[in-house]
Amino acid sequence: MLDGDIDPCPSDAGPDVPEDLDGLEDALTHLAAHLNAAEHRFLVLLERFDRTEGNLGDGLKSTAHWLNWKCGIALGAARERVRVARALPNLPQISEAFARGELSYSKVRAMTRVATPDNEDYLMMIAQHGTASHLEHLIRGYRRVRRNEEAQRANQQHAERELRCWYDDSGALVIRGRLPPEQGALLLKALEAAGDSLCDEAYAESEDGAAAVPPDQGTRQADALLRIAETALAHEPTAMPAGERYQVVVHVDADALPEDGSGLRSHLDGGPHVPAETARRLSCDCSKVVVRTSTDGEILDIGRKSRQIPPAIRRALRLRDRGCRFPGCTERRYVDGHHIIHWSDGGPTSLDNLVTLCRYHHRLVHEGGFSVERHHNSMTRDRKRIRFRTPDGRELPPAPSCRLPELTGACGLQRAHQQLGLSIDARTAVTRWNGDRMDVPWAVEGLCRLTPPTPE
Repeated sequence: MLDGDIDPCPSDAGPDVPEDLDGLEDALTHLAAHLNAAEHRFLVLLERFDRTEGNLGDGLKSTAHWLNWKCGIALGAARERVRVARALPNLPQISEAFARGELSYSKVRAMTRVATPDNEDYLMMIAQHGTASHLEHLIRGYRRVRRNEEAQRANQQHAERELRCWYDDSGALVIRGRLPPEQGALLLKALEAAGDSLCDEAYAESEDGAAAVPPDQGTRQADALLRIAETALAHEPTAMPAGERYQVVVHVDADALPEDGSGLRSHLDGGPHVPAETARRLSCDCSKVVVRTSTDGEILDIGRKSRQIPPAIRRALRLRDRGCRFPGCTERRYVDGHHIIHWSDGGPTSLDNLVTLCRYHHRLVHEGGFSVERHHNSMTRDRKRIRFRTPDGRELPPAPSCRLPELTGACGLQRAHQQLGLSIDARTAVTRWNGDRMDVPWAVEGLCRLTPPTPE
């Protein structure tokens, strides 16, 4: 223990709690500074872990999901920690003060939302002489000003939208326009789609099957705009039915679904072929129509459309799994029913042969090399009977491992920080605020002057 420090370390008999109020206050502020330094160390390690993508080997979506699973941090708070960890390397002053225990995580979290090398000095001054609440008020006020500026720019862009057309001296129509960003993006998408359609037609009409020499960008855009005009005049502006708008059709030959099928005859409707494993994933939880054809492609019979997983089993599956069952995943809404033994391999569409997976992990299980199997153990509950394995055959644990750190408690923190050369006492983390009210508009104006607005 450093000379003059209040010892926050617990003794063998239990924590040594000061009797007087001043002693309690010093012990709390002393320990708070150590916790600040420990939080900085945690975020430094987290940034390195995130940079090396250490979580991806176990099939987790992100570092935040790893924190949620392994460290017991709620997903929203985990995302915030990852964001702060990524910001700290670019903010040396904030990071160094945090490492010394002078700044709390709450203050650092607020500052990193808007901090840049240009305004770091200013934010540090506010943080050292104000509370976390002062910083939150400052950041909210600053963001409100920036949002108002952005809204004003958007309103100005909307008010200045225009399209002018006139014939020049040669008789050609000249078009000049100005659109807000989102409307401009919509027009560009329409031009791109029309241009692709024209290229496809030119390729199909070429006699030798060779692609025609493509026009330059300006000519292609002009032709695409004409195609959009022709389409608008030829058809009434009607929307596609909601049930068909997002439907993706995959044609699969009967021998493409078994594991030894090549999948070369599995293709999207009007599109390229898809791998056999992709066809198996899509057919896990979909509507199915059986079409029988002759050897020359003539349709002989079309069966009725049927759901692969009946509604009653789907309801039971949803009640049993309550979201994706992949270890560490918290997705509950966008999930599929996965056949553990695929139905094309003889697996039944029954509750015992089904498991709920989100779209991300469903793809990992089929195309990513991961596997899922049922663990036959009558002594465990149903929810514990699913096992996942990585592509190299390693089984993923169903629960996070619990390894206690070598140093625990305030005593361990103090020894660890002394080894790092940190000098922390009861005044390290105490704010220099004297109790005066903060002039928020003045502080926001100062931050705006130091922080250039986001480029349009």
